[in-house]
Amino acid sequence: MSNLVVIDGREGEGGGQVLRSALALSLITGKPFRLEHVRAKRKPAGLKAQHLTCVTGAAAVGTAKVEGAGLGSSTVEFHPGVISTEPRVLDVGTAGATSLLLQCLFYPLALAGGSHLTLKGGTHVTFSPSFDYVARVWLPMVRCYGLDLTLHLDAAGFFPQGGGSVRAEIAPLQQGDGVLVFAPVEQVTRAEVLSVVGGLPLDIARRQNEAASERLGRARLHAECEVVAPKVKSSKGSATLVWTQLESGLTAGESWLGDRGVSAEEVGRTAAEHFLEFAKSGGSFDVHLGDQVLLPAALAAAGFLGPARATRFTAAAVTEHLTTHVQVIQKFLEVEVGIAGREVRVEPRA
Repeated sequence: MSNLVVIDGREGEGGGQVLRSALALSLITGKPFRLEHVRAKRKPAGLKAQHLTCVTGAAAVGTAKVEGAGLGSSTVEFHPGVISTEPRVLDVGTAGATSLLLQCLFYPLALAGGSHLTLKGGTHVTFSPSFDYVARVWLPMVRCYGLDLTLHLDAAGFFPQGGGSVRAEIAPLQQGDGVLVFAPVEQVTRAEVLSVVGGLPLDIARRQNEAASERLGRARLHAECEVVAPKVKSSKGSATLVWTQLESGLTAGESWLGDRGVSAEEVGRTAAEHFLEFAKSGGSFDVHLGDQVLLPAALAAAGFLGPARATRFTAAAVTEHLTTHVQVIQKFLEVEVGIAGREVRVEPRA
């Protein structure tokens, strides 16, 4: 097929984001793709359960034809059809990250007119955005692009048991215009500390907050603390998110997950240390959001979110994750992405 996009999973960062972004972009553009050497740089390589759920979920939403949708598969071919916005319940299984599945399906469904998803699995999982990060950091960013959703945490699911449940009410696109310029952050003077604990004593969350606040205080940042104890069904765990409101109207944050044998104090301090790395970076937002903003920025530059418009920002760090994401985006969209030092611009192709 002449318009088949072919992606080599051995290139760049080589993880699951290549697959998730390709699925979202395929549904939006209507372009089929074949991803070879899936997750080539992970051990074990190939599709794991949570990646397979993204494939099957995207296939259901996009009435797509799929080849290679099996555990351990190293090649996936995806041919999208018409997007269906009917409400769906999708189970990632165990502690697979519901946040990653949401970010995969959100953009296609918003552009198709909105929908309602119930996602079951992990809400606080290693190497994935926590529910708190999605709700307090990622969501304000997508709203800048005329996109919106309402999130409900019905039950938290901590790694490794999972068992969480999230409802997402995805709103239709509200078109915007004008170049989006996110200025570098010159100084951070205050932060919010949110500690979440499920199925464990509340004192753990308080200790996490105290340790994070103490570390922030040594860096002369004032901290306001909050404790949340969501309902859990089959898991126990804790997490700390340190975040701040930026002058741009966005937020930036870093989170850390509790683990067996790791003290509450270490969890809080680690979250604060990662946040302070952002605060010193002079980036427009944290390193994770610098990667995640690329997809809506590219959709805006390609004219999918209204009149074509550019986005410019300063990355906290130009990671391989970010540059790999750029490569995938440019296989589907007619956009220019320029990176000079840490300055990133996403613009319509001339």
